Amino acid sequence: MSLDPIAYQPYSDPDEFIREVTDRIWVGRDIDHIIENYEEDSIVHGSLGTTVGRQGVIDGTTMRIATVPQHVGVAEDVIWEQRGEDAFLSSHLVFSSDEHIVDGRLRRVRSRTVANCLYRRGRMVEEWVVRDSLADCLQRGIPPEEAAAEMRFVGHEGSWTQQSPADPLRSGESGPRPSTANASCAMVLDMIEEVWNKRRLDQVHEYMVRDLFLHTVGDSTVLRPEGYQKDLLSLIAPFTDCRFSVRDVQAHDHPDYAGLRVAVLWQMTGVYAGVPSFGPLTNAPVDLMGVSQFLIQNGRIVREIRVYDEIALRAQIAVHQDENSSMIGTNIY
Repeated sequence: MSLDPIAYQPYSDPDEFIREVTDRIWVGRDIDHIIENYEEDSIVHGSLGTTVGRQGVIDGTTMRIATVPQHVGVAEDVIWEQRGEDAFLSSHLVFSSDEHIVDGRLRRVRSRTVANCLYRRGRMVEEWVVRDSLADCLQRGIPPEEAAAEMRFVGHEGSWTQQSPADPLRSGESGPRPSTANASCAMVLDMIEEVWNKRRLDQVHEYMVRDLFLHTVGDSTVLRPEGYQKDLLSLIAPFTDCRFSVRDVQAHDHPDYAGLRVAVLWQMTGVYAGVPSFGPLTNAPVDLMGVSQFLIQNGRIVREIRVYDEIALRAQIAVHQDENSSMIGTNIY
């Protein structure tokens, strides 16, 4: 089934559609275009919760642009996949290098954002967006705990609160998907289950090449499977019971982006009762949204770009913390 051009007109394909619409709003500052681009009852799931209605998008975009008026974001990747005759799901990786005054000097601050967007007949229906706020804090010298204290986790609504899809290879949050690169998609999802969920860290070598790159939050880069293992352990150690659920998956193969890429929208749920990496333990649940984009070559993972909002995660945790808390993690093993 071919995709009806009404899904991306007046542009040549969904890739150009996503690039140009984003640039028009965020770089050209045409905030009013959101009215044409988003359905009035559109839903946006972010790291701090869910916004229902187009006006929330307009308000949020206005405030964010005002904070960094010289912002320029560049499409590092657009992984799109068809959803029915007139719709597509895109995973838009945006790289930013904005100028900020830090200690009296002008500095460029690098960060990444991923927006997974479901468009139907050229209009946004539902969006899942994550930002690497930690990178901004670290490069501007802002203590992460102070940044988190200024945030408020409002909680999620709608689809994100429901049980994760039973078989995201067939149908995810965005609906039924075509059998695009299913072998590679299945390999990635198998890796998430075996390595991330079962903690079979020794199996990293089975899925990934020796010279693996992991670009992750804090604008940091980790090398090779051994580095990948250490980074994963640092993520799960505070939430030792955590589990990763796959909410959606899409694949796209194009030489402009070095070949086949697989995007995974994931949800990590667990309890903050392990290593106290974020201050006093709470024994309270956390709900972390993330997107990973994998580059696949010759059936193996050669690169992962992983984006989630650690500052928003800290804000979730802070809600349950008490300055006089005496809870201490005890490892009896």
